[in-house]
Amino acid sequence: MTQKDQTTQADDALGSIVEGFKRFRRDVFPAQEELFRKLANAQTPRAMFITCADSRIVPELITQSSPGDLFVTRNVGNVVPPYGQMNGGVSTAIEYAVMALGVRHIIICGHSDCGAMKAVLDPQSLENMPTVKSWLRHAEVARVVVAENFGHCDCGQQHLEALTEENVIAQLNHLLTHPSVAARVASGQLYIHGWVYDILSSAIIAYDAESGRFLPLDGDTIPMATPRSRFSPAPA
Repeated sequence: MTQKDQTTQADDALGSIVEGFKRFRRDVFPAQEELFRKLANAQTPRAMFITCADSRIVPELITQSSPGDLFVTRNVGNVVPPYGQMNGGVSTAIEYAVMALGVRHIIICGHSDCGAMKAVLDPQSLENMPTVKSWLRHAEVARVVVAENFGHCDCGQQHLEALTEENVIAQLNHLLTHPSVAARVASGQLYIHGWVYDILSSAIIAYDAESGRFLPLDGDTIPMATPRSRFSPAPA
């Protein structure tokens, strides 16, 4: 491929994004102008949604949410570093969502065919991506849990699915190390959720702490990953 061909492809990719913006401003924005007027100076999201940076995962589409409904944080592998290890974007976003925005729910959402989870199973694939390799050490606990407890896995699709689920549980455990989260979970002011979204079928399974299993999200009851509260909320 010549440099000219590469430039043309790059221009086409950017051009489609710009055209999308133009359609949004011309067709979509006017129909929702009142909503955007309300959002112009404040936000009151219903939940924080922590998910993978994978381009196939669109939280607002999956949950049919409107602008302002979700406080979204995305990163490779839907990772939540334990508190104190890394004062980066994820930790900062969690603290802000809980303390400043007062969200009532935090959802950690993994997904099928996750490239990050494939890389955890094949560390050699990350030799030329040192920052990704370092980041995915936060999923190491999930890898060990699967390696030691899922001996029947075939190291293929079944292994990947087990790791994806265990990684969500591991990140839920990391989430509870954050003081702002732990305090509000303990008093019943905050609820945490662990989901895995299947790209092919659109199904979501959710971790149920009481049974220790992932259950369909669209069943008769909503599975909850939140530990039982121990305190009454402090008076306002």
